[in-house]
Parts: sequence; C-alpha cells; structure tokens
Amino acid sequence: MFLVYHKEEFLMAVTAKMVKELREKTGAGMMDCKKALQETDGDLDKAVDYLREKGISKAAKKADRIAAEGSAHIEVQGNQAVILEMNCETDFVTKNDQFKNLLSELAKHLLEQKPASVEEALEQKLHGEGESVQEFINSNIAKIGEKLSLRRFTVAEKTDNDAFGAYLHMGGSIGVLVVAEGTTDEAVAKDVAMHIAAVNPRYVSRDEVSAEEVEKEREVLKTQALNEGKPEHIVEKMVEGRLGKFFEEICLLEQSFVKDPDQKVKKYVEDKGASVKGFIRYQVGEGMEKREDNFAEEVMSQVKK
Repeated sequence: MFLVYHKEEFLMAVTAKMVKELREKTGAGMMDCKKALQETDGDLDKAVDYLREKGISKAAKKADRIAAEGSAHIEVQGNQAVILEMNCETDFVTKNDQFKNLLSELAKHLLEQKPASVEEALEQKLHGEGESVQEFINSNIAKIGEKLSLRRFTVAEKTDNDAFGAYLHMGGSIGVLVVAEGTTDEAVAKDVAMHIAAVNPRYVSRDEVSAEEVEKEREVLKTQALNEGKPEHIVEKMVEGRLGKFFEEICLLEQSFVKDPDQKVKKYVEDKGASVKGFIRYQVGEGMEKREDNFAEEVMSQVKK
C-alpha cells in the first residue's frame, strides 16, 4: 500500500520555531522564511540558500537603512504613460545601468498591469509571469548592494487628440508628467512640464483649491493686515489683492511662464489651442528623512563594495 502525501499536508510541518531560527540567520521577513522552508521541505540550510538566491536575505538586512535618494522615471506608450519614483541610498546608484533597467522594467509592468497601489504592484507577477515585483526588486538589491524601494507611481491616459509632456530634471531628481488637451504638440506639453518642474505649483487652476484652504488663507492675510495697523475699512480690499498673489504661487495657470515671464501660463497654453487637464510632479525624496553621511564617507562606502 502506498501513502500519498499532499504538499498541503506537509506545509503544516513548518513550525514557528523553524521560521524563527531562519529569521535569525537571514534577517528575512516571517512570510519569506515560511515560504523558503516550504519550498525546501523544511531544510534550514537549503532555505538559507533559497533566500540568498532570491536576494531576500540581503534585502532584509538593508530594510532599516534610509533610502531617500533615487530617481523619477517616465515611460510613455501610445495613449498611456506612467511616472514613478524609485528610491535608493546614494545618488551614485542612479547612474548605474542595472538601476536604470530596473526603472524601465517596473514602468513597463505598471503600464501593463495597472495596479491600484504600490502594495498591489509589489505582489503582482512581473509582466504577469515568473517572479513577483518585490522579488525582482530584491534580486536587484542583491546585485546593486543598496536598499531599493518603489515609493509611488501614477498612470495617466490621454486621447489621440491630446499630448503628454514628459520632463526629467537633472537625470530624474524631479519628474513631471503633463496631460495637455486640444493639442498633439508634445513640445508644448513639455514646455509646461518644465515650468512645473521649476516653479512647483500645487494645482492647475484656482477652481481646484478648496474653499476651506482659501478661507484659511483669507483669515491669515486679514490678521496680517490688521497687525500692520491697516484701517479695517481697507483691510478687505487688501486681502483680496493678496489672495491673488496666493493663487499665483500655487496655481499653474496663474503663474508667469518661465520661458516668457511677460505672459501667464494660461495665455501660453490658450495661444496653442490647448488646455492643461492635469499634471503629476515627483521630487525625489521630498518629505523623507535624509541621511547625514558626508561626501567622503559616501565615496568610501562605494569603494568598499
């Protein structure tokens, strides 16, 4: 009589103690350790090799390191485009061909699969087959030797009558993707993208600014005017005038166009028969904690690898 063991039955034999021991040896996550033990029939040494081969062991050891450098990347395919931010530990890595290939492959995957979030993207199979996106990133961590992480991305769409404006500043330290309607002239859309990279507006037009934000700014400006000793009967007019400056600072169409400061962005776009549907601007590392390494230490850290 032959006994048939189903794989599902054996999976139960992977104990918490085994997982704990593998975690201590490799620094990998609990679920990765459990999977490694399942894939190697509970053999600890083979599980260690499995994690190393997948790059997970090295990736886990670097998980608490700060990765606030990196690059923005834009990929355009017909009427679809994606902008993403990939972080690493030093800006040396952004010039690495391996890193550039990683950006390109991830961008292609995001356009193909259109995940709803970074978390969903990391769990998907790269290009719909084989290893997961997270495993692909982990294998690159093992090769490049730094912590790498996909921070954010946005997929944009247009029609045949519209244009994408894609601009990467300083090799990707800032990335801007613009969707311009009513024109197929990519140069026009790129000019707007370059302006956005330089000036950093938060909205396309004042219509997008919430009533709450406007009212909050109005109260601040009113208090400022009163503190300056201005008579109350002229404060309201002063506040409305200063609100105009506020909109110029945060709204794209209200700003003076960087290539021709004598005209507003709105007029430049309208003269081309176009309008701006929307934009995405990523500045690498914005809002993230930065490392305090000095330049010499950064160079030595690369030399030692």
